[in-house]
Amino acid sequence: MTDADVASIERATLAAVAPETQEEREGWLLPVDRGTVGRAKSAVPLQHTSADLGVIGRIEAHYAALGLPAVFRLATVPCFEGLRQELRRRGYSADKPTLVQVGTVSVMREVSSQPPAGTADAPDAAWTALFLGEGFDPVDGASRVRTLSRAPDSVYASVCEQGQVLAVGVAAFGHGWASVHGMRTVPGCRGQGLAGRVLAGLADAALQRRTERVFLQVEAGNTAAQALYRRAGCTTAWSYEYWWLA
Repeated sequence: MTDADVASIERATLAAVAPETQEEREGWLLPVDRGTVGRAKSAVPLQHTSADLGVIGRIEAHYAALGLPAVFRLATVPCFEGLRQELRRRGYSADKPTLVQVGTVSVMREVSSQPPAGTADAPDAAWTALFLGEGFDPVDGASRVRTLSRAPDSVYASVCEQGQVLAVGVAAFGHGWASVHGMRTVPGCRGQGLAGRVLAGLADAALQRRTERVFLQVEAGNTAAQALYRRAGCTTAWSYEYWWLA
């Protein structure tokens, strides 16, 4: 990953998981959102290079002026060790290790030989209902629907059988990337290849836009999803953690 790749992925992430507002200062993106989606409300640097430790206090002051706590999203790369030490000194702790994975749309399309998910330019009631249904946290689900629905250029995929939506996902387009978000499958229907069909449907939408590069983010502990993404040709570019005040 080049510096330009890192910056474009971070910009594309916030375009896809759209916060209420955001600013850019000192080479950091500073999104503001009062929902549950960590990426939509955590400060993130645009490059993986050493940073002035004083930036932590300035970011804290920025969020404090808005009545919000500062949350930092830092790649687990050596150049940020000084920032991590300073965050620990200030009482922060790391949580939710997450992998940023990249691949190609053409390979992702081959992950499923079953009929691909259908796609639409806007989420409908059935797509939204899956996030709020049994097996999912409805408060978090509602927050994710809001952020994903605010994205300026996305397609919303659904696998529907016998009138019921069983699996969903989103592909957002921007900054030279397709990015995959919001992958959800009804708990009782997992292991049937539905998520692969969602990826295939999103890949078709990306190919129609002649977008070849794709990235996604998956929690380090979600081994089932990682196995699917490996089959879809995705490899880890870097990992990150959220830093919150303990």
